[in-house]
Amino acid sequence: MDDNFKRAEKLYRAVYPPEVMDMFWKRDGSISSAAFADPNGLSVDRGYYRSDTEVIHDMEARFNEHIISLYVRNCLDAGAIVKYLPSRSNIFHSEIHGSPTNLLLSKSQRRFLAGKAVIVK
Repeated sequence: MDDNFKRAEKLYRAVYPPEVMDMFWKRDGSISSAAFADPNGLSVDRGYYRSDTEVIHDMEARFNEHIISLYVRNCLDAGAIVKYLPSRSNIFHSEIHGSPTNLLLSKSQRRFLAGKAVIVK
């Protein structure tokens, strides 16, 4: 794996359920832009062309939350940057940054990505 992301690659994020963190969810059950706010860079797992089922199985070993997905192209279309930042415990760990100099996504970037996100679990 390298730091080259294809536009069609999926990214996955664990999100607390509404009963734990209701600000991450809208009343209609869709994801809120608040789920995309992290001043340290938005942590995601890169799909690296694994199936949703494979990724969900892998993430369930580490998280007990809902899992959402979006595409690298969504991030690029929002003007965000996707960085491959593997950790010792997770070779798929990556982050979405607002810009080369700002880790936090802007409000408009967060709203755009929330509109593109799909709940996969």
